[in-house]
Amino acid sequence: MIPPRLQLGVLPTPLVPAPRLAGALGCDELWIKRDDLAGFGVAGNKTRPLEHLLGDALARDADVLITGGGPDSNFVAAAAMAARVAGLACELVVWGAGALGPTPNLTLAAAAGADIVPLGDDRRERVDLVVAERAAALRAAGRRPVAVPRGGSTAVGAVGFARAATELLTQGPAPAYVVLPLGSGGSTAGLLAGLTAAGVDTTVIAVSVSRPPAEITEKVLGLARESAALMGAAPPRPDRLEVVDHRGPGFGVAAPDDRAAAATVLHTEGLLLDDTYGAKAFAVALARLRDGLPGPVVLWHTGGVASALAHLADHPAPTGAP
Repeated sequence: MIPPRLQLGVLPTPLVPAPRLAGALGCDELWIKRDDLAGFGVAGNKTRPLEHLLGDALARDADVLITGGGPDSNFVAAAAMAARVAGLACELVVWGAGALGPTPNLTLAAAAGADIVPLGDDRRERVDLVVAERAAALRAAGRRPVAVPRGGSTAVGAVGFARAATELLTQGPAPAYVVLPLGSGGSTAGLLAGLTAAGVDTTVIAVSVSRPPAEITEKVLGLARESAALMGAAPPRPDRLEVVDHRGPGFGVAAPDDRAAAATVLHTEGLLLDDTYGAKAFAVALARLRDGLPGPVVLWHTGGVASALAHLADHPAPTGAP
């Protein structure tokens, strides 16, 4: 059964042609899916899983949302705002050694009323464990918590991106390829499940920015199968998923080629990309397109505007034509 949905975003987001970028790359049939315009705060693509995660939480009569991420996480800010809209309290377990700096996303999360629980170290893998521990403690105290892993990457959350696949196919030609960043896996899993359910032969090129390909591929396929089962749809096609390892110098750290790709996108289409997800995914996409990747190709702009502005302040884009 499809999980209930709390409407947060202004959907569908636009699918727009990218003629100037296509011209710079020497390719045809290039489109950009503008999830940076999802219409809920600066949540970007995180709007989609949160609609179903919060809908599910309300159906369970929860009174507090507990989740987590990094100090620059788009998801933690989005989750804090979504919890407020749903009338839930929110706790955020945030990794990071020492004092947590006032990043735009943490500042926004705190302004939305979330309680920040510092992890105290840089072991990102501990976040979900501490989220579960906090949920257990609150439950023992008589509260009604719902615990959500980093990035909202659950089968329920992935349904939001399965719906996005249907949305995409109503807006333009069925793409030969969709390229998007791959972090915790939920967006890619939902997209793969949705495209399979629609019966199209689209290949999803997922650019891994934080986990080794073998590890994250297994997780994505598992989430995609669970999401498809929730929707009563056919299981996903693993042959339509390609995971590209582009962790580079580290999570959240853009290499010079990544920033060059972001500058090209900014100078041609006026779009701002963050260092953590957008710049890395678009760097892989631009390289593939220059090498002749056939269209139609859709580049999925997942958002991250708050982070992108902070990254741009730290690393100004080069001036002049790309």
